[in-house]
Amino acid sequence: MKRVSPAVRELKNIGATVARRLHEIGIQTKDDLERVGAATAYCEMKQRHPEARTPLCYYLYSLEGALRDLHWDDIGDEVKNSLQNDVARFSAAT
Repeated sequence: MKRVSPAVRELKNIGATVARRLHEIGIQTKDDLERVGAATAYCEMKQRHPEARTPLCYYLYSLEGALRDLHWDDIGDEVKNSLQNDVARFSAAT
């Protein structure tokens, strides 16, 4: 039987605004988010909405927490630092 990936709006930490912005960049399901990764999704959302001055925790950490089914603050400092490094690399490449 084929597994159905949950819609991003059903994931932990993902509210209506984040779900809408994920949909704008083509991410509809958890599988889509896993394929792209939290850091890339975050960077693409920031590029599309540069006016958003939201703390990292609201987007970047929330996306990773959604993938891990954890509250964003429970992903740990090592993961947060790794995500920040990924974002820095992505930003430097664009």
